[in-house]
Amino acid sequence: MNAPAAAASFDQDAVRRAVDATLDDFLATQCRSAHRRGLPRQAAQALSDFLGSGGKRVRPTLCVAGWQAAGGTGTPDPVLKAAASLEMFHAFALIHDDIIDASDTRRGRPTVHRQAGTEAAILIGDLALVFADQLLHSARLSPTQLTAVLPVADHLRADTIYGQYLDMSHARQPTADPGPALTITRYKTAKYTIEGPLLLGAALAGADDALRGTLSAYGLPMGEAFQLRDDLLGVFGNPDDTGKPALDDLREGKATVLMALALRSADRAQRRVLRDHVGDPHLTDDGARQVRSVLDDTGARATVEEMIIRRRQKALSALDTGALPAHIAHALRSMAFTATARTT
Repeated sequence: MNAPAAAASFDQDAVRRAVDATLDDFLATQCRSAHRRGLPRQAAQALSDFLGSGGKRVRPTLCVAGWQAAGGTGTPDPVLKAAASLEMFHAFALIHDDIIDASDTRRGRPTVHRQAGTEAAILIGDLALVFADQLLHSARLSPTQLTAVLPVADHLRADTIYGQYLDMSHARQPTADPGPALTITRYKTAKYTIEGPLLLGAALAGADDALRGTLSAYGLPMGEAFQLRDDLLGVFGNPDDTGKPALDDLREGKATVLMALALRSADRAQRRVLRDHVGDPHLTDDGARQVRSVLDDTGARATVEEMIIRRRQKALSALDTGALPAHIAHALRSMAFTATARTT
């Protein structure tokens, strides 16, 4: 089935460009401010370089979609800054995530801690978290908007960190039960990447309970499908496309649905391959090839593909039953395909 054409009245590329311009202006101001006060501008500059190195801007785009879904028009500056705050928080999460995972590259470039050192990267990530707050609180939102938005932002951030903690806690502990991996997927990705940004944007426009329900019914299965695709790319993806080494997820021993399904169906020899190689920080290309063969031969890879399709269909069904503006429903349909069939 082919993805629908992008809706002409919701220009995702234009939103991304506007968010990038907002981030560029904000960080340039921060660099100048640090220089005037005699503070090291290198931290803000490193953050600017990281944000400028790429990224799909999924979260701010969905925030603007949520705003328009609830009746907001255009992309006014306060909405853009609120949306950009999500990308700034994402930078914080990625920088710290790369430290936790000991990743060498991100978006085809050395990770921040490989460039600046671990201690400096922790502080640069902390600065991104502070800047995310500053962007949101300086967006000139009305008191009513702030009252509606702050609880959504707080839940989104807390859920992300809880999800990351769960991910870290289950690393190198492969299990045949997909339950823990699905919980991690829901909190680390589904709520953070899809549902939360949509609800934040909708809160800016005063969304009612029915609309919030529709956005959640779309966002949660879409977020799960997004993460399941990410898990497949982490093992089978081309590093030239993903911007990350092909062995990182296997060396870290991530608790994924993919790995749980393989362990559940593996015979004794296949299980030994997984136990020997998954979570081995010195995993070789040959060991990775053996693991990939097990993931294929047990049917785990094919099952995850089926799970992605089912979740995408569930998300699309929510759009069929919800009362969304036509141009937003169309755009979310398009995103459902691009996010679940992606190669990066």
